[in-house]
Amino acid sequence: MAVANGTITEMSFLYQQIFKIDFDAGIHTRISLAVLIPLFFIFVNGVMLFALRSKSVFYETPRYILFGHMLINDSVLLSVTTIMYILASIPMQITKALCALFVFISHCTFRNSPLTLAVMSLERYVAICFPLRHCNIATPRRTNIILGFIWILSSLNIAIDIIYLVLVLIVNPSSLSDNIFCTYEKLFVAKWQMDKAQGFEIFYFVSVALIIIFTYIRIMITARSVTSDKDSAKKALRTVLLHLIQLCLCLTTFLYATIEKALYMMSGNNPPFFLTLRYLNYITVLILPRCLSPLIYGVRDKALLPLFKYYFCYCSGRARPSVNVH
Repeated sequence: MAVANGTITEMSFLYQQIFKIDFDAGIHTRISLAVLIPLFFIFVNGVMLFALRSKSVFYETPRYILFGHMLINDSVLLSVTTIMYILASIPMQITKALCALFVFISHCTFRNSPLTLAVMSLERYVAICFPLRHCNIATPRRTNIILGFIWILSSLNIAIDIIYLVLVLIVNPSSLSDNIFCTYEKLFVAKWQMDKAQGFEIFYFVSVALIIIFTYIRIMITARSVTSDKDSAKKALRTVLLHLIQLCLCLTTFLYATIEKALYMMSGNNPPFFLTLRYLNYITVLILPRCLSPLIYGVRDKALLPLFKYYFCYCSGRARPSVNVH
């Protein structure tokens, strides 16, 4: 194995990512697992979405609308990430235009997750702390509008990069069809873009963390003070705590590149060992956190779980379960 084109001292780490590898049985097993795990959870997400769409009460209830959005978002992210992983494993070059499309989708869906978690926490906060106003504040129409704002916020950073890239390419439009090894960094044409990206990431996660911590504390205070419906308050408290755990997993994912750099230093310029560490980092840090949404939120939902089991087992000749949403 060898690093393609250039020496270690001449190249930044971001451009030392393409390795020439021999495809033995071990490599094929790794690639198969890296592809099959996301595909399985995309299937699970699809079944969960089908269960949500099977009853009108789900897509008329804000928290299930948000959960459905999270399932779609994570499925798209897993799909694009898997495609990019396969392209990097071959390795295979694609046109800069197609790479920009993949990067745009993966960037937006990647940042949608923490923003959606923040909105889900706020919805639970309103439901517990302002129960009489919840139906007026958290309506399906307002929830869909908020989802639109989430997509706008998540796309701001990469949209600026793509607009700047287009302006640069006006001078040389033919370069848009150049073949490259597709990474987010390959689309950077100026250092300020890296600084801007880091600034956006800090803003996203600090804002989301503050929102989730605030809602957790407020719901905790309410759960201790109310004399009735304590079960609902405690359930909401556990839900927001799960949001906080999921946010920590998302935050770990944001450290993916930093962890990879540390692993590269640990490998001591040993490409086979580094590729093994890089693979484990990809699976545990980038993929698995995105596979947990249906397990954390869907399986523990008493209204949704029976329907999910029903469709996951291909109906299995049983009567479709009834739904009782609280």
